Amino acid sequence: MNVRFSLLLLLVVLLGGCSAAKYGRDAMLSHDIGEYYKAIEKYRKASRKEKDRDKRKYYSFATGECYRYIGDYSRAELYYKFAIQRGYSDAIAILHHADMLRATQEYEESIETYRIYLDSVPGDERAIAGLEAIRKTQDWVANPSRHIINPVKELNSRASDYSPVFIAGRDNEIIFTSTRKGATGKRESMITGQSYADLFRATFGVQKQKWDEPKLLDDNLIINTADEEGGATISSTGEQMIFTRCRYDKTIPLGAELYEASQSRNSWSNPIKVQVVGDSLIAAHPALNEDETILYFVSDMPGGYGGKDIWQAVKSGGSYEKAVNLGETINTPGDEMFPFVRDNGELYFSSNYHIGMGGFDIFVAQKDDEGNWTIENMGSPINSPSDDFGIAYVVGENKGMFSSNRKGSRGDDIYSFVVPPKIYSVEGDVFNRETNTKINGATVRIIGTDGTNLKMRTKNGQFKMKLKPETEYIFAAFKDGFLRDKATANTIGMEDSRDFRFELFLTPTDAPIKVENINYEFGSWELMPESKFALDTVVDVLIFNPTITIELMAHTDHVGSDQFNFDLSQKRAQSVVDYLIEKGINPQRLVAKGYGETWPKMITRQMAKQYDFLKRNDELTEEFIIKLTPEQQEIATAINRRTEFRVLSTDFIERFDAEPEK
Repeated sequence: MNVRFSLLLLLVVLLGGCSAAKYGRDAMLSHDIGEYYKAIEKYRKASRKEKDRDKRKYYSFATGECYRYIGDYSRAELYYKFAIQRGYSDAIAILHHADMLRATQEYEESIETYRIYLDSVPGDERAIAGLEAIRKTQDWVANPSRHIINPVKELNSRASDYSPVFIAGRDNEIIFTSTRKGATGKRESMITGQSYADLFRATFGVQKQKWDEPKLLDDNLIINTADEEGGATISSTGEQMIFTRCRYDKTIPLGAELYEASQSRNSWSNPIKVQVVGDSLIAAHPALNEDETILYFVSDMPGGYGGKDIWQAVKSGGSYEKAVNLGETINTPGDEMFPFVRDNGELYFSSNYHIGMGGFDIFVAQKDDEGNWTIENMGSPINSPSDDFGIAYVVGENKGMFSSNRKGSRGDDIYSFVVPPKIYSVEGDVFNRETNTKINGATVRIIGTDGTNLKMRTKNGQFKMKLKPETEYIFAAFKDGFLRDKATANTIGMEDSRDFRFELFLTPTDAPIKVENINYEFGSWELMPESKFALDTVVDVLIFNPTITIELMAHTDHVGSDQFNFDLSQKRAQSVVDYLIEKGINPQRLVAKGYGETWPKMITRQMAKQYDFLKRNDELTEEFIIKLTPEQQEIATAINRRTEFRVLSTDFIERFDAEPEK
């Protein structure tokens, strides 16, 4: 081999090795200091030049880590997969691959990957939580909340738009963070690869019914500067603002800090640094409570639970007291970020560790009287398998905005949400039970546990009204000449709107009313057990119609002597009266009367529909029955063996004897 050629080849190999090593070191340095976008590019260059297979495995894994940190879960999943296929030995790659499969909604493959990981690391809580998250995600999607969400197209750009806050809590003006064109920072973030973020302002145009084009909150380099600004919170008057500023020395990040500025006549004062952490520590994502006495913010300072935590600092005079961590119910080994305090005191935040649908999910936390927090995932559709964060509510209303990079977004986009009010209504029809026709002019009385007590009359046999939430109602329909009927509606604990619909049937009192399923022992007046359940309906009728007196009428068929049948029917009627008295019905309202076989049944419209060999107004006399077939005779005689009641009067008044003098 030519000596010069050999030397040249050796030099190329050595230079290539040096170049790969340098790219690798630079990539890991950028990775360590959080310059994930820059690190990705360097890992790619290092991987192309690197000959060492173990290093290339690591570069694939590390690239997946960087993509995970910037929220690009599809690419992260791909690079974790490359690392595993190339034989990367650390099982954490399998866990994170399962996480990314979950975030990209590849649930079956994610479950299998979690199980593979658990075979290597039995009992790992992160994998167990991942499997539980898939189960809960499917439940959240199958049972979504009542939130209606929509992207706010006028506010969104091809860049990142996120963390909206409503100025003075009103729904017509917002401040949000964006990396769109027009930002004052001209450099590209080494973390995300996008332009430096700035604060923008937008107002809602009432005439056009849409948001006007967003403009820089401040283009005088007072608030927005060549550095990054974002993550703001506004006072209740809209005159004070605390925001996040990330400063840079050339391209080296100096960390995130909180600044406060005030506004007068549309001009902002020079921002002053808010001292809540040490000079060298990160403070970001501020949120004020309703009376502006507590400042919540995000930091990774010592004393937390890992990752980024949410802290609070109480305002005392013109400064803040020492910050306190919100504790392990809120904070986790992962990241908790983007706090927001609603005017009802609820704390909202995003977490990538609490069990959720994938990426960052939005959670709501409530504090009890003893200072203990309880948290709840907001579920679908607020949350998605992607990142959901930066929520804000309009004061006094169940609507607002939040940020998400879910499917259909062009990056981080702003979405509106509203929970429509629960609307309950009732529509009822009042019928004549005998003729099945609607009764016009019937009175309906409505009593509710909220104090409702009113009457209305049916029009064309119908009534309608709106109902209130968390209330139980009774609807009682009545009219002279009819027994009353009632229905109930209950909105207590209802999660969704509902239209109640029911039918009330008033029974005419000008004809006997049969009591179904009253049976006696053969040839006896002793009530069978199932008959007592049927008689309880008569008890209900008497209680619900307290002014009526009734006659209990017992009838037999024509089999047997007239006297035997009369005596038997009288005793049967009395046994029914005795049962009703035993149930607390005043004896003065009850008359027992046995008619034997002397009052054959007259066929009603309803009975004629049930039996095709009978017509309405047929009278089931002995002469009529003996002309029927044996099977029809058995049915007819059974119809004659009946217990009925008829209304004797409708003006009964309960009288109580005075207590005798001692």
